[in-house]
Amino acid sequence: MSKPQHTLPELPYTYDALEPYVDAKTMEIHYTKHHAGYVQKLRAALDKYPLLFDVPVEELLRNIESVPEEIRLAVHNNAGGHANHSFFWPLLKKNEDGRPVGELAKAVESTFGSFDAFKTGFSDMAASHFGSGWAWLSVARFGNLIVHSTGNQHSPLIHDFYPVVGLDLWEHAYYLKYQNRRPEYIEAFFNIINWDQAEENYNRALEYQKR
Repeated sequence: MSKPQHTLPELPYTYDALEPYVDAKTMEIHYTKHHAGYVQKLRAALDKYPLLFDVPVEELLRNIESVPEEIRLAVHNNAGGHANHSFFWPLLKKNEDGRPVGELAKAVESTFGSFDAFKTGFSDMAASHFGSGWAWLSVARFGNLIVHSTGNQHSPLIHDFYPVVGLDLWEHAYYLKYQNRRPEYIEAFFNIINWDQAEENYNRALEYQKR
């Protein structure tokens, strides 16, 4: 029996696992209220077109123009929120002073000159992003690494980019602990990046771009 589509994935750690960088209450609310809410609203939108329940969320986003116009905006927003968060949770792991590994480390060095230069560019872009959204390190066309941001719950997949690292910039992701100090939250993020997972994401992205 196939795994049902569009369900809340299991969180791969306890709510307090990322302390002190992400507090337990924020993690609990973020996962059980916000991510769960995107899943519920996506399923509600798809109720009108039940055949779409069999389409993986990534394919819904990559082919968003094929989604019936009646539900397209709801699918765009909530499938994006579901996909972004499903990508985000495995990327988080306490890893103080961690750095990229494997082929991703080589690509970061080649593209940005150094890890520190990448970190500065990513952090500056994330801090200056206006309003809610996400900061990304993605593989673009031709396998090139790029740093970019998306608004709200827009997914890089809509632009045919494949995410490698992503940071949630919505206030619900950090406000209980950091309030308006987004740069402090961004700095903390670099202590909880699971670079092994990022390396998997990068290699998967290169395979996807070859198709």
